[in-house]
Amino acid sequence: MNLSGRFITLEGGEGVGKSTQAKRLAEALRARGRTVVVTREPGGTPGAEAIRELLMNGRADRWSARVEALLFAAARADHVERVIRPALDGGDWVLCDRFIDSTRAYQGGAGGIPDDEIVKLHGFGSGGLIPDRTLLLVLGQAEAVIRANERDGGNCDRFGAKGDQYHARLCAAFEALAAADPARFRRVDAQGSADAVTERLMVHLADLL
Repeated sequence: MNLSGRFITLEGGEGVGKSTQAKRLAEALRARGRTVVVTREPGGTPGAEAIRELLMNGRADRWSARVEALLFAAARADHVERVIRPALDGGDWVLCDRFIDSTRAYQGGAGGIPDDEIVKLHGFGSGGLIPDRTLLLVLGQAEAVIRANERDGGNCDRFGAKGDQYHARLCAAFEALAAADPARFRRVDAQGSADAVTERLMVHLADLL
């Protein structure tokens, strides 16, 4: 049995169910004998969680896309150094709710920062670490908004408050990233029950198990 570490990320727009599925997917992988670390971005370490507070709270226009990209890169660098790389080196599976592709979609495709600048920043801050598999949860924008509102009780964070046009650009950016890298990305329908979505995710990890 191959018990080498794997780095799996879950991506998608607001309200698609990444956090829920990260937990459920971890349970399914543990049942298959894997040791799993579940983490998130921004966050995952005390320092990165402090940066998360700066990024997620306040007015939607509190930071420009360029400042956001720098803050995300700083949080990610600490996260990779202290949590992700040590876990992978130890043979663990790491499931991360968002990673570099969120910056490429939010601050890049939706925010206007050139992709090559974000990738270069990631190379400096996090050594250019790329996931083994990225699971892109796909959900219609109308349903995603309903789910996000139910989750947040109407009190969305800075990114949830950025407006419909921003989120349309965001979804298009994720689709473009997936189309450009089909070897790494898997598009997964996020509609239906949580059980059904987890089953779909596991299908897209079968070749790594």
